[in-house]
Amino acid sequence: MKKILLLASFFIGLAAFTHINGYKTGDKAIDFSLKNIDGKMVSLADYKAAKGFIVIFTTNHCPFAIKYQERINALNKKYESKGYPVIAINPNDSTIMPVDSYSNMIIRAKEEHFSFPYLLDGSQDIAKAYGATKTPHVYLLQKSKDGLIVKYTGAIDDNTEDPAAVTKKYVELAVDALLAGKEVSITSTKAIGCGIKWKQ
Repeated sequence: MKKILLLASFFIGLAAFTHINGYKTGDKAIDFSLKNIDGKMVSLADYKAAKGFIVIFTTNHCPFAIKYQERINALNKKYESKGYPVIAINPNDSTIMPVDSYSNMIIRAKEEHFSFPYLLDGSQDIAKAYGATKTPHVYLLQKSKDGLIVKYTGAIDDNTEDPAAVTKKYVELAVDALLAGKEVSITSTKAIGCGIKWKQ
């Protein structure tokens, strides 16, 4: 019995370790099929003409996520036509945080005029696979012959509180570099936001 308990603890710890670490720059990311606010399932494979994706784990309630909603909209409006659309994913367990429910996602997207898909990761499998820990948490992916390659992870920019005081627009710098055929200079930063509400 002790051996079984030790093994169980080991595998739980291993799962947690994998989740915490997630993808790093250069890793190949998995695709997914998640429900959008319009009820349709969305996969990255649906975007045949895309050069890559700005995948952002975000939520309805988090004060940090709320402060970035306009900036996320602006990112999509700037880069969707250039081949890098925003794909937003809500990973929170709504039994812990009811305001993050699917029905409230629909309301939030309508109120804030989201110009991008807002998907529900109900199982939290995608957030765990990617290694998301905060909301918002960005993963910039580039299409290649080898799959979806992670080019940047972390924060959207360096000032949550005041968009006018931002000095480093990390996501924009990274996407602009890829569009210019250059290497991304800042490949990772610390995601700042609310901790994801994991299923108990």
